[in-house]
Amino acid sequence: MKKPEIPLIINGRRIDGRLPDEVREIKMSIGEILNADGSARVSFGNTEAIVAVYGPRALFPKFLQETDVGLVRVIYSMSPFSVDERKNPAPDRRSIEISKVTKEALSAAIFIEDFPKAVVDVYENIIQADGSTRVAAINAASLALASAGIPMKDLVAACSVGKVDDTLIVDLNGKEDNYSESDMAVAMMPSKGLITFLQMDGRLTKEEVLELLKKAEEVCKRIYELQKKTLLERYKMEKEEE
Repeated sequence: MKKPEIPLIINGRRIDGRLPDEVREIKMSIGEILNADGSARVSFGNTEAIVAVYGPRALFPKFLQETDVGLVRVIYSMSPFSVDERKNPAPDRRSIEISKVTKEALSAAIFIEDFPKAVVDVYENIIQADGSTRVAAINAASLALASAGIPMKDLVAACSVGKVDDTLIVDLNGKEDNYSESDMAVAMMPSKGLITFLQMDGRLTKEEVLELLKKAEEVCKRIYELQKKTLLERYKMEKEEE
């Protein structure tokens, strides 16, 4: 654990003024990229992700095709201007790792058997980073998949939880992400109560892990309701325009 420059919890408040269980302002929208089959934008405070989905479409070269199921491909990237110091746009180890785990988180919710020999491509781009980027991207990807009409068992909602200054918190910002004693990213299908992704750095007791999972479930359910509301509002708007 890195040593923080200042205390991260002061008089029960976090450095951005939030209480330990308080989530940053969440904004969601869909249909951001017109030439994509589905797209979405999601922000948690200053962290913002845009996702485009293409497919299902024919997969080439053919030797990659599966005869009984489809393939989901995810590419996660951060724009060079998304962080204080310019980021190299070339794929790095972290981006490749997040792409892989995000694919697993989303694939669990998709009826991939409905499009054999085909592929769904998910392009995630972080345009502004202030902690919890992978979960913001997962939430946006879930919305983009749904808006593209991809058959899904449920939406996937994701959030971050962790521990700073011996305090359990939700929705880590950038400084909390960097200086936390532990941080955990969780994605789940809320209506089914199934976790599709869990990744943790740092050390926690068994009791702390269980408590953080409860907090993550509560936050994911709130995000889930926002996702459904965003999709419904978009559907109503399209109906009115017909």
